[in-house]
Amino acid sequence: MSVPKSRDFPIHYLLSSFDKFFKMEAAGGLALMACTIAALTWANSPWAASYDALWQTKLTVGAGGWVLSKPALLWINDGLMAIFFFVVGLEIKRELLVGGLSTPSQTIMPVAAAVGGMAVPALIYFTLNAGQESAAGWGIPMATDIAFALGIMSLLGRRVPVGLKIFLTAVAIVDDIGAILVIAVFYTTSLNLAALFTGLAVLGLMAVLNLRWGIRHSIPYLVLGVVVWFAFLLSGIHATIAGVLAAMTIPAGTRMNCSTFVEELRGAAEVFEMAITPGKSVLTNKEQQMALHSLEHAYEAATTPLQNIEHALHPWVSFFIMPVFALANAGVPLRADVFAELLTPVSLGVFLGLVVGKQVGVTGACWLVHKLGLADFPSRTTLVHLWGAACLAGVGFTMSIFIGNLAFSEAPALIALAKIAILFASLVSGLLGYLVLRWLTPDDGDAGPPSGDAWPS
Repeated sequence: MSVPKSRDFPIHYLLSSFDKFFKMEAAGGLALMACTIAALTWANSPWAASYDALWQTKLTVGAGGWVLSKPALLWINDGLMAIFFFVVGLEIKRELLVGGLSTPSQTIMPVAAAVGGMAVPALIYFTLNAGQESAAGWGIPMATDIAFALGIMSLLGRRVPVGLKIFLTAVAIVDDIGAILVIAVFYTTSLNLAALFTGLAVLGLMAVLNLRWGIRHSIPYLVLGVVVWFAFLLSGIHATIAGVLAAMTIPAGTRMNCSTFVEELRGAAEVFEMAITPGKSVLTNKEQQMALHSLEHAYEAATTPLQNIEHALHPWVSFFIMPVFALANAGVPLRADVFAELLTPVSLGVFLGLVVGKQVGVTGACWLVHKLGLADFPSRTTLVHLWGAACLAGVGFTMSIFIGNLAFSEAPALIALAKIAILFASLVSGLLGYLVLRWLTPDDGDAGPPSGDAWPS
């Protein structure tokens, strides 16, 4: 009896898929960091005026009476970020169906950690800003930037257990759900009911395309998704919410099971092999072309539109949309009295919320859940590992800046204070997380899955 190789185990595919996601997010975090540094350098250089002028340039799209004219900054924050939230929605749906949030045993600890990591920072901020105009920014320190956090984790290599990476990703997904709800419920100022109902009706149509008509091609969903985005933009609810809701309608099932897929592959491969003719290329070999079309059909039927769309958009989000968002939003002037500005209620609330609140909320929730016997720590992790992850959860950046823009849309001075605090808090949290995981956790050389055939058989 032969012993199966590691690639025959289902765990190989699970870890391989997550590893690709982790590497994409980690590399995206480095691109995000580079654009953040570029934005800060530009905004504090002799050419600072050109930085502001660029993002205030009006861009107009439309024809006749249907014209949408907005500054470049708003096209990025309302348009490109809707695509970001669409991909977040796809990730949320995938995690709920088959990922780290698909079973109660997997869900309890990351959900508890995320809730603690949102509640404690919000409470710290609100305590310091109660009764002031700045109290509206309580949602700013709730967020976690998964790209930055995983980017820092990638610097630690195999010292970080795979279970910890999956845990932090699941925490960030739940954190994103919380941020989306906060944006939808608390940062919607007025409603255009006609536009809102139009958007909801189109969402209903997208759901019908999936659940009743079985439409699997991505084009109808993407076209209707743009209509939903425009309707939500006019409704008063932030347009990025449309991205998340649209993602929930994308089909996540396959038309072909694994055994049928394997049969189709074998049949097409046999036809292709038998049709090989010396001196004849695939371009002129009809049998081989038909075999390739059969393979293409089998692939389309065995994969899901959700994973195909996510796979296609993820590089754009990681290496274009989020870096551009950072370049457009992170450029805040750092004056000589910048440390004095960190002592204002807004800055102090954001800083302490992200640096202290995240550590207390995430680590405390994990300890409590484990102490009550509700869930175990992730594989090969200790409470110190989770403390390091809690520090990294304090890297708020993208989502924190995004919420700050919404909370203080009528108060540019408060936005600047919040951004300064977010930048400093993210820097401190990132350094703390790195140092904790680098120096206070054991290095047993077995933090991640072995490569090749090294899995025990």
